[in-house]
Amino acid sequence: MRDARQAAVSGHFYPGEKQALLKALKGYVRVSEKKEPAIAVICPHAGYVYSGKVAGMVYGKVSMPDSVILLGPNHHGYGEPFAIMREGSWQTPLGEVEINTPLAEKIIAQSRYLHADSLAHVPEHSIEVQIPFLQYIKNDIRIVPITLYGNLESTAWPEIGIAISEAIKDYGEKVLIVASSDFTHYETREKAEENDRYAIEAITDLNEDLFIERIAERDISICGFAPIVTAIIASKNLGAKTAELVEYRTSGDVSGDYEQVVGYAGIVIK
Repeated sequence: MRDARQAAVSGHFYPGEKQALLKALKGYVRVSEKKEPAIAVICPHAGYVYSGKVAGMVYGKVSMPDSVILLGPNHHGYGEPFAIMREGSWQTPLGEVEINTPLAEKIIAQSRYLHADSLAHVPEHSIEVQIPFLQYIKNDIRIVPITLYGNLESTAWPEIGIAISEAIKDYGEKVLIVASSDFTHYETREKAEENDRYAIEAITDLNEDLFIERIAERDISICGFAPIVTAIIASKNLGAKTAELVEYRTSGDVSGDYEQVVGYAGIVIK
């Protein structure tokens, strides 16, 4: 195994010590008695104190396969605009998670946009914060991390979504797609919830074009729009028929500040 990608936000976004992290995850993840198979999920990536409950509700609801494709926005702009890590592992306080190289290579072979690149992932938190949840539920999970950078007019998302879904078909085993995104940033709770539910309605209709239109119409600050669009396209190509909002919260539910909130939505695509 190659050198591990070291945790960038351990001790900041989530507890940096193993036992403290396990305790936190136990409080967030409510494992359903009847787990549901899912094609994709949308989960937030803020500090666990703010968004951990939403993410935990989603991860506790779905049956977890052996491999997960993690789609996250590139907040920092480092590396390739569409960057996939094809080998190595990721380190968290719970240990190392191996990258599923055969699956990563199948995705690269299907896409003219995605390039093998680790630099884009070094400082990025949007994927990292998902991994302890996955480890908590399935300690031998394997991942394929992908960061996506671009604007609402990008023509890359349909191709990347189809590439991911075709690679999953060729891989021949169950794979979960995780789109990492927070929703509205730094608006009043009332405005954030109104705008977010407007966008979420398009997601639950599995209508990526309407989702993009509504973001543009109201200038909704959803940082992971690219992962969400890509996940919807991939999911529909894999046979998705429905999507369900599991939970919606804002940072104000924790901080008590309702003037400048961030929205968090947990969604399951089946």
